[in-house]
Amino acid sequence: MTFKPQIKVPATYMRGGTSKGVFFRLGDLPQEAQTPGQARDALLMRVIGSPDPYAKHTDGMGGATSSTSKCVIMNTSAVPDHDVDYLYGQVAIGEAFVDWSGNCGNLSTAAGAFAIHAGLIDPSRVPENGICEVRIWQANIGKTIIARVPVTNGEVQETGDFELDGVTFPSAEIVLEFVDPADGEGAIFPTGNLVDKLEVPEELVTDGVLNATLINAGIPTIFVNADELGYTGAELQDVINGDAKALERFEALRAHGAIKMGLINSLEEAKTRQHTPKIAFVSPAKDYVSSAGKQIKATDVELLVRALSMGKLHHAMMGTCAVAIGTAAAIPGTLVNQAAGGSERQAVTFGHPSGTLKVGAEASLVDGQWQVTKAIMSRSARILMEGAVRIPQETSLP
Repeated sequence: MTFKPQIKVPATYMRGGTSKGVFFRLGDLPQEAQTPGQARDALLMRVIGSPDPYAKHTDGMGGATSSTSKCVIMNTSAVPDHDVDYLYGQVAIGEAFVDWSGNCGNLSTAAGAFAIHAGLIDPSRVPENGICEVRIWQANIGKTIIARVPVTNGEVQETGDFELDGVTFPSAEIVLEFVDPADGEGAIFPTGNLVDKLEVPEELVTDGVLNATLINAGIPTIFVNADELGYTGAELQDVINGDAKALERFEALRAHGAIKMGLINSLEEAKTRQHTPKIAFVSPAKDYVSSAGKQIKATDVELLVRALSMGKLHHAMMGTCAVAIGTAAAIPGTLVNQAAGGSERQAVTFGHPSGTLKVGAEASLVDGQWQVTKAIMSRSARILMEGAVRIPQETSLP
């Protein structure tokens, strides 16, 4: 039997915020993968190394976590007043599918930097020294993101002294602005309520009722109270991820919340929509020690948030979920706002497993409906490796 040699696809491996992913220019992909479909999904899965029953991604670029099993496709934008189109694929680890249902806020940071690195920005818009405002069209959810990327000597500045909890080394700061961050075309609160009584089987929650804030901002997110689930809210990854029954319960609650939000029609559908919605639990501020051994005091934050991504507790905080946190914190009456103390605010600092994060959001009540004009936070990004990724030829075929 004759085996064909591997093919080379130009690619850049980047960290953005607390995530990592493989970035491609659309025109660099094999022809059959330049349009959505089976060939594209197969290509990205093989790049990452999925599906992997060993859950290690030994034979791919992925890191076998929700934060590192990601791909991005970018191109110059055809949308007026935007520089680039940014399409994000969350690659499942153990199953054969790519979830295109939402955005990655962390990699949105890298998308701004990559756009400049890859020559996708009109040179006249890139200053010799200063800040380049990259206008990104987030193609998964049809939203605008503005990345303010520092430039030195005509190139993206990647080194700096900006520290981000969850990232070991400092880098240059990139400010992200999520414009009109309500996800998709739906209302911020799809049920019309700031807090819902989520009815679930009694084996999941005592009495079968759980308070929940269901919000579409940044990414569809289900917020619940830590104490209603028997947690303090200061838990680190091992406490949750080492408990198979806890993970099963969170996934079941996520599925029930997704139905309530109108994102799926049956519990079974949740298995093929792992990226959205997210589920997170909140609690009032309290002292705890981060995963890096850093002492976080209750006075350092306004509340604690722990979020799950792709079935596991996240090591820090997803960028899009941070947008949801900032939005919900700005709206009096939500569980997030209540955990933060209940007052009106335009910014909130919260504690996550790796440390703290501040995110701002501007919310207002218009004709009885809550609207959010923008959410802002700072992240960082840098290139880890660039060149070409190699994959077996047969992978790119339908």
